[in-house]
Amino acid sequence: MGKLFNSWVFTLSGIGTVWIFLLMLLINADILSRFLFSTSIHGVTEIVELSIVGIVFLQLADAVASGRLISSDGLFSKIVAGKPRFGHALGVVFDLGGVAFFGAILAGVYPLFVESYQRDYFAGTEGIFAVPLWPLRLLLVICCITIILVFLKLVWRHLASIFNPQGAHS
Repeated sequence: MGKLFNSWVFTLSGIGTVWIFLLMLLINADILSRFLFSTSIHGVTEIVELSIVGIVFLQLADAVASGRLISSDGLFSKIVAGKPRFGHALGVVFDLGGVAFFGAILAGVYPLFVESYQRDYFAGTEGIFAVPLWPLRLLLVICCITIILVFLKLVWRHLASIFNPQGAHS
């Protein structure tokens, strides 16, 4: 189960990376279109705006799981090395804070997803370019749940290190 979940997290990050590449191609195509044909590709601005949010959330779970989330790693590593139980207790507090933070985001975005799906909300300008909002909001729901599970996995590792320092892998 752990390997399957890790593969899921890696897959989300990979989708984010591919999305960045495709977005780069779209932006360059728009630039070329403006330069060569004096016209822009409709919807590029909306796609870029929505894509940034999606890409960040797709790659957050991997950033958390691999320890690349912004934090004071230098100080934390020294605390864990000097006082392992205290350090892991701080890790539990930090990771539970992550659970609470992304739980709050999930609680806020889930009703928006349901509403945008039921009412068929779109971004863009009707008649020129419009993109439905519900797929992005569904993606945010899925990513928030994944990020929460990653944080809970880290909490579990910290607790294992506190209560069984010799057998735990942190």
